[in-house]
Amino acid sequence: MSKGTVVLAYSGGLDTSCILVWLKEQGYDVIAYLANIGQQEDFEAARQKAEALGAKKVFIEDLREEFVTAFIWMSVQANAIYEDRYLLGTSIARPCIAQRQVQIAKQEGAQFVSHGATGKGNDQIRFELTYYAIYPTVQIIAPWRIPEFYNRFKGRKDLMEYAQKNGIPVPVTPKAPWSMDANLMHISYESGILENPKNHAPSDLFMMTKNPQDSPNTPDMLEIEFSKGVPVKVTHLTEGKSVDTALQIFTYLNEIGGRHGVGRIDIVENRFIGMKSRGIYETPGGTILFHAHLDIETFTMDREVRKIKQGLGVKLSELLYNGFWYSPECEFVRHCITKSQENVEGKVQLSVFKGQVYILGRESPKSLYNEELVSMDIQGNYDPCDASGFIKINAVRLKEYNRLQSQADSTN
Repeated sequence: MSKGTVVLAYSGGLDTSCILVWLKEQGYDVIAYLANIGQQEDFEAARQKAEALGAKKVFIEDLREEFVTAFIWMSVQANAIYEDRYLLGTSIARPCIAQRQVQIAKQEGAQFVSHGATGKGNDQIRFELTYYAIYPTVQIIAPWRIPEFYNRFKGRKDLMEYAQKNGIPVPVTPKAPWSMDANLMHISYESGILENPKNHAPSDLFMMTKNPQDSPNTPDMLEIEFSKGVPVKVTHLTEGKSVDTALQIFTYLNEIGGRHGVGRIDIVENRFIGMKSRGIYETPGGTILFHAHLDIETFTMDREVRKIKQGLGVKLSELLYNGFWYSPECEFVRHCITKSQENVEGKVQLSVFKGQVYILGRESPKSLYNEELVSMDIQGNYDPCDASGFIKINAVRLKEYNRLQSQADSTN
């Protein structure tokens, strides 16, 4: 008798291939689900492998357009960046993957969902909070948190032996001595030889970006057009090429950024679960958009509104990183950020060159920049005499603080 049906988030790699067979061994009917979010993958080969391993059904879902429009664009509008450096490429992919997994589970009448995330990382939290938020009664099988599983498979060697015993096709050697996660937004590298934070990243590690030293000696000049804080068109200013659909825009910016080595970082970050981890990331298109959006937003948004919005961006970054995309607080923050972007419209001209993004100029019909008001050559609608009172009022508390400090010094 089957214990029930489980929808497994399946990648076709060693871990989830072994988990698929192990779940069948435990008495479950397995539906394999593979999300296409822009990773370089032979999806048909993955399908054939899952079927050969005994998957009851295989779903391969092309989520690339949805990933960009429903998830990446919000991170762009928010200027979302975790701990000042990480553009959240893995974090923002997880709710996109998990929400479709739950939809398939409901559609197929599956009581269980499963994933291959480890018991130490952030992904288990991101997947499972999404599962519970959308399908509260679902039951979760997380093998790497089940003693029977993790005591049996203590490492890659045990998984390889299990794979060979059960006829699971595996590479003779690992692709690389580190763990990778790839999607349209970025590629992340961690674990293995990277666990020593002093070890430098090998030169052959990076896959999305060229070494800036080896990048072209001529910059690529782009114009990015925004509407309501979202990029709607990218034009190459020297080649004349334009793209104007969400997927085309992001793919093209990845190409340009990758050519010039833009978006590489090497950081130690704080996992939600409570430990620090070292991660290396490359996010070429996302980095270009971060700088361009920051510029057009500052140009078009009121100063005090933007101060509040900056705080909301930090909050969204934390919610994203910690797995709370489908939470009432995140829904509220996203609504506020969307509201803040109503006037974020215009074009930014920039140069991409040798690992850097240089802003060159900007224009907007909704600009708050008043050239006459700020000019040093034109008086404009401004009386300089007013500044005297403004300065004196702001100096009141400074004078009072000086008085207090002087009293304290005199008594010592």
